[in-house]
Amino acid sequence: MMFNRSFQKSVAKGLVAGATALLLLSQTGAAQQLRLTPGTPPAHPGHTPLYTVFQAQLPELTEGRMRGVILGTEVANIGNMRTAIRSGLSDVGMFLPAYFPSDLPNVNLVGDLSFMGTNSQAMGAAMTEYIVNCADCQAELKRLGVVYTTSHASDTYQILTTKPIRNVEDLRGLRLRVGGPHYARWAEAMGAVGANVSVGETFEAISQGVLDGTIASSADMISFRLDDVVTHVSTLRLGTYHSTISHAVGNNTWARLSANDRRAIAEASTLASAMSTQRWAHEMAGAAEAGARTKGIEFIEPSAALVAASDAFKARDLDSIVGRAEGRDGLTNVAAKMAEFERLVDKWTAFAESVDNDPEKMAEQINREVWANVDFTRYGL
Repeated sequence: MMFNRSFQKSVAKGLVAGATALLLLSQTGAAQQLRLTPGTPPAHPGHTPLYTVFQAQLPELTEGRMRGVILGTEVANIGNMRTAIRSGLSDVGMFLPAYFPSDLPNVNLVGDLSFMGTNSQAMGAAMTEYIVNCADCQAELKRLGVVYTTSHASDTYQILTTKPIRNVEDLRGLRLRVGGPHYARWAEAMGAVGANVSVGETFEAISQGVLDGTIASSADMISFRLDDVVTHVSTLRLGTYHSTISHAVGNNTWARLSANDRRAIAEASTLASAMSTQRWAHEMAGAAEAGARTKGIEFIEPSAALVAASDAFKARDLDSIVGRAEGRDGLTNVAAKMAEFERLVDKWTAFAESVDNDPEKMAEQINREVWANVDFTRYGL
């Protein structure tokens, strides 16, 4: 039987990953080995430090009872993460709720409130506290077969394109990759066309002329090499991407852990998420901009008219969410849920600013204010 080269490479990588896991297991005696699947390449903050820090924290917080081996995208990627976790191929994986709007409407309700985002650390923390304490969200996650830990957040999104964007008129007719329905609504309101393209396919779509650009983190110019295909960045700030489950744990894996080890996973996830947010929103964003400028990519300040049009849309969109969520998705108490999330955003923004967005201090505070109040004999079950 003949196999193509890509398949052979995939098999070889899988065998190497499996052999590494077995070797580590043999070296750690009775330690429980968890299969960790970031679903992103090593250059992405969703891998390094989100999973490298998490991996390092497991044995430290469990006195060696748990360890993890990181498996590559050939084992599980963002698109098939749900299947990987539910099948047991992965014990812990990065999970994006936006990929499952009909299964997770309550989670996506607050995950889609990106336009509230001005401070990345605050958005990750607010999302974490909200989802942990949201009974409707927890019920959705249980049906889907995953346990929620924490969320991380991006820098504020900008417009990365092959054409200059200064005014509303410049957006008309442009085909832009969007990362969620709220960004699709924004694009439509500005006269552009939103395309639901996987982030991993953005480079090819832009290089082939299928897309004119993307609404995304500037860090994507590093993570996905977009600085090789885009020529302009409009610095219009469009909120954060925080609709993430940093370390979604499969129900079966979670059920066989002790309460202490469940807490350890939650606390390991908390630090890893804060470190990932620091990397994504601050370190990579700055490096990406510096690198892009050396390549001649032009950074364009949006006109006052474009800023005003964008702000007007954000206000209208927030007003429309309640009716849309209650009518289309059948959710209840939507206004109260949005108000609670906004309260948490304000609370965590104030704290994040008071500690200068220090990721370790953010993690410590989340442990005190969120996980210290959770009964891990029951949480996630």
